[in-house]
Amino acid sequence: MMSSVLRPGVFSPYYQVTKQGVKSLMFPGAKELLPAAAGTRLAHTDIKIPDFSDYRRPEVLDPQKSSQESTESRKAFSYLMTGATTVIGVYAAKTVVTQFVSSMSASADVLALSKIEIKLSDIPEGKNMTFKWRGKPLFVRHRTEKEIATEAGVNLGELRDPQHDKDRVLNPKWIIVLGVCTHLGCVPIANAGDYGGYYCPCHGSHYDSSGRIRKGPAPLNLEVPYYEFPDEETVIVG
Repeated sequence: MMSSVLRPGVFSPYYQVTKQGVKSLMFPGAKELLPAAAGTRLAHTDIKIPDFSDYRRPEVLDPQKSSQESTESRKAFSYLMTGATTVIGVYAAKTVVTQFVSSMSASADVLALSKIEIKLSDIPEGKNMTFKWRGKPLFVRHRTEKEIATEAGVNLGELRDPQHDKDRVLNPKWIIVLGVCTHLGCVPIANAGDYGGYYCPCHGSHYDSSGRIRKGPAPLNLEVPYYEFPDEETVIVG
């Protein structure tokens, strides 16, 4: 059986039928196949060759002239264009970033609420007054000479959060701190506690009149916000 399959003569009639069928489909009515045109090439002399002279630099238009003679000038021009483009790109990026950051900054009304002006003459010596600033209690204490001397003489080695009194005040007479306990955020009581400063009754944290933690679970001193004295009678916090 294999010998009959391998014999080409067995399929010769089918090859002939296929050949005739393809001939009749490609060239209806033709008796013979037309000569193959696949190998024929045309000159296409009507196609215009593009001219890129307008895009070339004048120094390299002459084919008889070496381009090496104009290398330096062409490099200088390339460097100049690259540098100018870089500078323009940097300034454009800076402008975009500045505008983006400015759009995210606080508005004028929000900035106005971020500061508080306090008249110091309203606070008697030895007393503490509480103000609301940025949604938090703000303690402003008018200290006596005795309190100033006591806090200045404290041994820093005894403090959990060592900080000298002079580093926490701009004017020794005034101590300004946020009334938020550094333990769990409770509000301490002024003029109370074992050290006569501030006392948090929630968990028993004792602060001195400089706002430094002296006893109890609080890990840090009371926070001192940014403030300034425009004159002797006024303080601006924020």
